[in-house]
Amino acid sequence: MRTLYRASRVVTLSHPTIGEWILVDERHVERVGTGDPPRADATIELPGATIVPGFIDSHVHLTATGRSLVNEDVRSAGSKEDLLATIRARAATDPSVIHVEGFDESGWARPELPTAADIDAITTVPVVATRADGHLSILSSSALAAVDPGDAAGIDRAPDGAPTGRVTREANRLAAAWIEASYDRHRIEDLQLQAAGLAASRGVTSVHEMSMDRRDLEVLLDHHGQLPVDVRAIPATTSLTDVIAIGLDTIGGDLPVDGSIGARTAAFTHPYEESDERGALSFEDDELAEFFHAGHNAGLQVGVHAIGDRAIEQVLATWERVYLALDSRERRHFRARRHRIEHFELPSADQIERAAILGLAVSIQPAFDRVWGQGEGLYEERLGSARAMAANPVRTMLERGIEIGIGSDAPVTPIDPMLAIASLEQHHEPSQRLGRLEALKLHRKGSARLGHQEGKKGHLEPGMHADFAAFEDDPLEIATLEGLRPILTVSLGREVYRA
Repeated sequence: MRTLYRASRVVTLSHPTIGEWILVDERHVERVGTGDPPRADATIELPGATIVPGFIDSHVHLTATGRSLVNEDVRSAGSKEDLLATIRARAATDPSVIHVEGFDESGWARPELPTAADIDAITTVPVVATRADGHLSILSSSALAAVDPGDAAGIDRAPDGAPTGRVTREANRLAAAWIEASYDRHRIEDLQLQAAGLAASRGVTSVHEMSMDRRDLEVLLDHHGQLPVDVRAIPATTSLTDVIAIGLDTIGGDLPVDGSIGARTAAFTHPYEESDERGALSFEDDELAEFFHAGHNAGLQVGVHAIGDRAIEQVLATWERVYLALDSRERRHFRARRHRIEHFELPSADQIERAAILGLAVSIQPAFDRVWGQGEGLYEERLGSARAMAANPVRTMLERGIEIGIGSDAPVTPIDPMLAIASLEQHHEPSQRLGRLEALKLHRKGSARLGHQEGKKGHLEPGMHADFAAFEDDPLEIATLEGLRPILTVSLGREVYRA
């Protein structure tokens, strides 16, 4: 089945750079050209539209994104009282477990979090309320008892030693695993399908799924071929045998070396503002080195989550141990692997240079800067103005030769490529801003390279995957991209969204 799509303009990000039509043979691009089109079995007319390569979101959590669609009331909460009111409304339905997620107290007039006692006063049903970044949760007393974290790191306690309900680090991961287990298989499938459908409606044709839960991953692998977007699954595990057994070539992904700035668990050399806290590292040096060595030697692309400069330092120093143990030929293969760091938000100039020398690749989330990095935002509040000003140095990373792809970390920030590109254009530090075409390329070709998919995705030319989106307004010409949505999205030759 050969399908011809005719538009006013086809932007290929390849050669020729511009066309008027694109011919698709099943799931691949057969030709792009101008003038009289070739014969086809079907023709789709898109007068006045611009076709561009599909966006690749290099960092998403599909199941959690699906859950976020029923948690808009939580995300819009403007105070502790609002959040408690949402929990009260959920309790009225008499569920067995209440899970609300997505609140962000950094935007509240009084950023005071509720306690277990506050929630206990509403309901005896176990409640888990998870912060937008996923690195902090508030548990009711009944939920805390059910999770039974023991002496796990990250349990906040009152002066008398009683748990406040606030958990981070390992205790938060245990709470996340417990709440994930409350969702049945069909519900997980539905959540992943909803999230993938949302991605398609934004012009995204491929995602890198950062699987944090084994059961979520199993469900995803069973039905990913039926999802409207192409999925590259990256499990957050150190178990090489599990990953190799299911035939994946990448491991780690969003495996946390540290936490988040919002939860004060991202690991820094210097303390947070008005605090002695410096965040926490999740691995001992030798433990991380063993994982990196084993993953690299097994032929896998290895990735981890690192935000603060202390976490980034541990990751770089560990990779340097691996790299220095290799001979010249092996070092060339090491660089070709493009081992990944997710986020990489507060690197020093020296750390950027060392990452470039190692050939490491970075997945950035530009909307973080828009939401938390602008003047007097969360980053400035937590880190002070000097460190906040230095966050997310994307232009510097590009100039030093680091491979960069773009993601959303949805549901932390929305699956919305136009928001990501606008955030790069309007970076809080003018010297770090990118132009429109640069940003568009990173969100396609850069993200494709992070996934070792540059031979299949990121641009439109014969033999590439038929992944593209059509817009009534040209994304390269319109004054502002925010709010721009496609009228058609095609993934692997399938029409997966039509406005």
